[in-house]
Amino acid sequence: MSINWYPGHMKKTKELIEEHLKLVDVVVELLDARIPVSSKNPQLDRMIQGKERIIVFNKSDLADADVLENWIRFYKQKGIFSIPVTCLTGEGVNRLIHEIKIRAEEKLEAKRSRGMIDRPIRVMIVGIPNVGKSSLINKLAGKRTAQIGNKPGVTRGKQWIRIRKGLELFDTPGILWPRIEDPMVGRHLAFVGSIKDDVIDIETIAQDLLGFLKRHYPQLILERYGVDPRDKPPLELMEAIAVSRGTLLKKGLVDHNKIAHIILDEFRRGKIGKISLEWPVYEEK
Repeated sequence: MSINWYPGHMKKTKELIEEHLKLVDVVVELLDARIPVSSKNPQLDRMIQGKERIIVFNKSDLADADVLENWIRFYKQKGIFSIPVTCLTGEGVNRLIHEIKIRAEEKLEAKRSRGMIDRPIRVMIVGIPNVGKSSLINKLAGKRTAQIGNKPGVTRGKQWIRIRKGLELFDTPGILWPRIEDPMVGRHLAFVGSIKDDVIDIETIAQDLLGFLKRHYPQLILERYGVDPRDKPPLELMEAIAVSRGTLLKKGLVDHNKIAHIILDEFRRGKIGKISLEWPVYEEK
């Protein structure tokens, strides 16, 4: 899956981030807890170099807890603080605010020494589309302040948002990188819905997901669908699930498109179980 997905406004977003970084005290980089590699824009490390940074693993309630703990340890070894958050419920948000204040204190103290007494902490939230930036902002503010949508690319424009006393957020649209070269990255982004379903082969993606689940989480397939995935290739497995769910056309034919959407939807909503698609690779010392 090699995808060109860099519309014109993405270039402007990149320039927008670079332009406003000098005003920012702390950068919050939002990743999908299930795919911390594939949901990380490789351009951002260079762009935010030298800034205080917090990695936020959003949708942590959908990820494998043991794998997520490994990711937190992985970033700790790199000297980067990371925290699991569930933006929809607000779990972890208060701790995030606390950590932002800690990491901004040194810079604010320097500004206070120059007479800038009431200067608020300025935070920039960055991440790819559909990773949950708007939901996080709304939870930080305690109210609906930013447009929210389930489809990639819903947030537009730029805005500073004062979410509470002493804390301002700079929001940007999701920023993508010019081209997905790694087929694994493309598949994983498609699995979680960061690539629109109408630009991918939904049936192939669902089979690829089932292939992954068969290898790493076979028991979850059995528990959710009552189908033993052993010895079944992905297409046959998808058809067995379709029979179990009754998603059949006339004459008993499988409705492949419908069952593909069901499987992907249930994975994305955590109905199949807590699943991680990527593990950290530790560097040898």
